[in-house]
Amino acid sequence: MGRIVDLSQATAIREDARREGRAVVFTNGCFDLIHKGHVDLLRAAREKGDLLVVGLNSDGSVRKLKGHNRPWVPEEDRAAVLAALQAVDLVVLFDEDTPIDVIEKLLPDVLVKGADYRLDEVVGAEAVTTAGGRVELVPLTEGRSTSALIGKMKQSGSAGSETA
Repeated sequence: MGRIVDLSQATAIREDARREGRAVVFTNGCFDLIHKGHVDLLRAAREKGDLLVVGLNSDGSVRKLKGHNRPWVPEEDRAAVLAALQAVDLVVLFDEDTPIDVIEKLLPDVLVKGADYRLDEVVGAEAVTTAGGRVELVPLTEGRSTSALIGKMKQSGSAGSETA
């Protein structure tokens, strides 16, 4: 089995990890145009447990959240890049606006988001804490964001037009 799995496979792997006493960590995002900020977040998340599962918004989900011109990178490519990162153990795609279904089925021991969120804004926090897990907010890498990267590319003319 590869690192890109469906939710039922991730849940089975999570159960195996639970039986082995291993802590499962979950984080999620669009991960369009992966940059150092993403890598730092994923490394920090991985340090919170033994197995890192990344929920990845599908192309349709990204379009609903970010607009018709996103994602810039198709889901298959984004998933492959994430799966190739040393910190990431599993990648699970989801089509919904939020990963609540994935979180409620997976019930990770640790749910990680960037510190640009408040605890009360973290999707799935209640499900995880009710099941005995915890929510961790990790510091962001200053000056690194997909929006900033896209803005810089547009300024230099390398990003093409908004409608491309």
